[in-house]
Amino acid sequence: MEDSYVLQLSDRKFSDLYLCFCGYAKCDPLHSFGPAVRPNYLIHYILKGKGKYTVGADQHKLQSGQGFLIEPEIQTFYQADAEDPWTYLWIGFDGKRAKEYLKDIGLGNGQLIFHSSKGPELKALIVNMLKHNSITTTNQFLLESGLYTFFSILAKDIELSAGTGRGVENLYIRKALEFIQNNYYNGIKVSDIADYVCINRSYLYMLFQETLHISPQDYLANYRLTRAAELLSLSDLSIESIALSCGYRDSLAFGRAFKEKRHMTPSRYRKQNRENSKTNLLQKKMFWIVFNILHIL
Repeated sequence: MEDSYVLQLSDRKFSDLYLCFCGYAKCDPLHSFGPAVRPNYLIHYILKGKGKYTVGADQHKLQSGQGFLIEPEIQTFYQADAEDPWTYLWIGFDGKRAKEYLKDIGLGNGQLIFHSSKGPELKALIVNMLKHNSITTTNQFLLESGLYTFFSILAKDIELSAGTGRGVENLYIRKALEFIQNNYYNGIKVSDIADYVCINRSYLYMLFQETLHISPQDYLANYRLTRAAELLSLSDLSIESIALSCGYRDSLAFGRAFKEKRHMTPSRYRKQNRENSKTNLLQKKMFWIVFNILHIL
């Protein structure tokens, strides 16, 4: 699980660079997200603890003081450490000049990992942005200025990490992940993935285990179920339609797989997420009470 506090925006007042959402979370051991793709840019910064970030065939072990960039429509997976799970903040954004502005501070185009000593400043900024959760004109300008300030803080002392080497084996993995992303809803099997990248199933299994520490079958299932969870939360599609959209031809099999992964039925998951949305404001109020107490202590 993830104890999180999130501000999400939908009204787009700006175009060059605009805020989509921001948040702060303390994760339970092994809490994960993905494999999935995002429609916008997203930067995570680790305040405490450790975890791993996997993008394509590359896996990065990260700790406090480091951060990672998620680029649009790129398949990623990230998970908190089992013994020292991370606490992180994040900021999501997009815009017609977002890629250019990221390049200005050295991020993007394969450069995804960075280090910054400005954690306290970044935390204070996100905490302040979360307080302005009513979408007034004043707050829209304030939140937009917060996004630019986030870039400014990073630009002060950002240190970039060297990329991971990319051999032939990683090429097979990248092609396999692209195939899953583009065909997960078609009911594909592991044999279809192996055929696409022109290697046998045993070699594909070995590459997945060595690179991603998961089998191709489990990776495909996780991808489908993550996508299903998004549709349950964000759409009004029937559970049967969601099952079909995620590659399950049998809604009963989908229900069993979802319950095994999420420890609840799809219908319960949808209901719980919508109940959580209704109590979001109350949770934020409680967060500020706890945050202020901890800050005093």
